[in-house]
Amino acid sequence: MRMTSYGLEPSSHSAPNMSSIFCLPTKNRLTLQPVSREGLGPVTKTRSISRSAARLAAVQALYQQEMEGTPTARLLHEFHDHRLGATIEGETYADAEISFFDDLVSGALARRDEIDSLIAERLAEGWTLERLDKPMKAILRVGVYELLARADVPVASVISEYVDVADAFYDAREKGFVNGLLDAIAKVARSA
Repeated sequence: MRMTSYGLEPSSHSAPNMSSIFCLPTKNRLTLQPVSREGLGPVTKTRSISRSAARLAAVQALYQQEMEGTPTARLLHEFHDHRLGATIEGETYADAEISFFDDLVSGALARRDEIDSLIAERLAEGWTLERLDKPMKAILRVGVYELLARADVPVASVISEYVDVADAFYDAREKGFVNGLLDAIAKVARSA
């Protein structure tokens, strides 16, 4: 998939209907927000919800790391102690699968050059990774890492999860970009 020009402005649409939590850009920081899982019946998919929370928190952590340059160990510690499953301003956030979160954050940061190369190779002519805004880069980096390193997670699940994250603050065009780029990388990463 080759990217075409598009704007990356926060969406003004209502909360997504597929994620347990989502990110909102606020004062140069992504903030976790709870979302209702209406229509899904009793929450029996605890692992699925905790992994969705871990993915979203990993995107937030990569965003924070890029904005502030927070070292990985301190970043993980901060999220463990103050964000994952925490109550912030009266809102309780979903518990994240901590080992999965740690793997996504540590792995995406450790393999950033490889991941960025895979993303850059699939951008349209004249586009560079630097032209993408920071939330989009964080979504793509964590998603690509999961495709590369987590063969235990089906490709369709990985792509769907990161499209859901993108849905929280981007319009359909950007969600389509996330879907197409992750799908193109999956064809290479999971071809063996």
